Amino acid sequence: MIESLALYIALGSVAGVLAGLLGIGGGLVIVPMLTFSFTWQNVPHEHMLHLALGTSLATIIFTSVSSFRAHNRRGAVNWAAVKAVTPGILVGTFAGAFVASALSTNFLKGFFGIFLYYVAVQMLLNIKPKPTRQLPGAPGMVAAGGGIGVLSSLVGIGGGTLSVPFLTWCNTPIHTAIGTASAIGLPLAISGSLGYVLSGWGQPTLPQYSVGYVYLPAMIGIVSASMLTAPVGVRLAHSLPVPRLKRIFAVLLLAVGTKMLLSLF
Repeated sequence: MIESLALYIALGSVAGVLAGLLGIGGGLVIVPMLTFSFTWQNVPHEHMLHLALGTSLATIIFTSVSSFRAHNRRGAVNWAAVKAVTPGILVGTFAGAFVASALSTNFLKGFFGIFLYYVAVQMLLNIKPKPTRQLPGAPGMVAAGGGIGVLSSLVGIGGGTLSVPFLTWCNTPIHTAIGTASAIGLPLAISGSLGYVLSGWGQPTLPQYSVGYVYLPAMIGIVSASMLTAPVGVRLAHSLPVPRLKRIFAVLLLAVGTKMLLSLF
């Protein structure tokens, strides 16, 4: 137990630094590393990815608060957009957790591996959507939130990887898009976590200290460390060559995605 908690604290430290340094969601790091650590701990294969996804979303509840508060102090959160997109986010993420619970670990591994490829290519090629329109009305925002919520729930992330491109495409300035996405991450994480708790409730052979598909020792270790190390990453971002580091990290994502895909065979 002590060794496991130390592993989760180390994982949270890395996730926090990378989130602050590169502006990426911790789920991109947390989900694959939890999957590898659960393999090491002999967690039953059929629950491995579900636990990693649910636990990742649970950690984002805590990390998103500090993130959006910092952005809000700089006036970089469009609260009208947050309010408009939240109903779709709540429904989509909650439903996505139940969809994920019905899917096999191998399917989720493959889906996550392909998603890592998508993010890595965006980073390597510096692909950014061109602003071509304004934010849609209420029905369009709810639909967009639903889509972002479902996909985020299936890959265990706070939605920034999907929300920021959508907001930028709708002529939202990049800093406001990032700040708004961080605020969207809170209802997304709460709804997704609740979905994974309920969909995993009563599942046999889950490890001790699991609440549904949320593994509490991992959540506590990751949150306690990442909230301390994220400011370190922010400070490093002002002194290190971030574009080059993003390319290096993209190559790492490709390697992790490849490993997850190869584990299917």
